Amino acid sequence: MFLKERKTGELVEVLDPAALYDPFASEIIGRYNAGEEMPDPRAFSKIGLVFCSNESLPRCWIDPDYRRGEIRRTGSHG
Repeated sequence: MFLKERKTGELVEVLDPAALYDPFASEIIGRYNAGEEMPDPRAFSKIGLVFCSNESLPRCWIDPDYRRGEIRRTGSHG
């Protein structure tokens, strides 16, 4: 899977998709997809990544408390 770095517009290959979907993980391991040689993998902050269409990542991938407001509103208890 490829995402784009918000700041630079560079493509980033996601090497650990499980971390991408985990709202408790703030970083993913990936590498830039540029040039002829593959660069070494490194950590990327999920906040700084977007889809190639410039859409932000879903809140449920970056915020472990994304349902807290919904639970308070409905009065549900898990």
